[in-house]
Amino acid sequence: MELDFNELRELLTVVNQTDIAELTIKSNDFELTVRKEMRGDDRPPPAKPTPESVAPAVAPAANSLPPVPAVGTPLAAPPGAERLVDINSPMVGTFYRSPGPDELPYVDVGDRIRVGQAVCIIEAMKLMNELEAEVSGEIVEILVQNGEPVEYGQPLMRVNPA
Repeated sequence: MELDFNELRELLTVVNQTDIAELTIKSNDFELTVRKEMRGDDRPPPAKPTPESVAPAVAPAANSLPPVPAVGTPLAAPPGAERLVDINSPMVGTFYRSPGPDELPYVDVGDRIRVGQAVCIIEAMKLMNELEAEVSGEIVEILVQNGEPVEYGQPLMRVNPA
């Protein structure tokens, strides 16, 4: 069994997003044990990390961007665009616009979407996760290219809610 850096990073992200306290993977070539520090009250951390609880992998540069707003948070934008809402990635993975290489994208700029409608796929740990819209409205911008890696909380699309 071989793990490359991206697979290891995805595995650690998935473990961080669950209440798993310890995970051991063994093969003929290596053994990997991951343990999460428990809180003082011996309860596992929350199932979904908050932006405040996720430590950055690299110290931010002095001119780094501001934190990513949560899903449904209006963006600071030029006048007239205050109503836009981001659809953010719920996990680390690879962004895909369509269910398959030869299939049409789930959505395009200008399409109207409704709550619960699939808008893209995030592949994580070789699992295809359909991302459903949490807001109804019109897609005004797609911020990620097909096949690009995405981070937890990264904006994927902007929606003008209606």
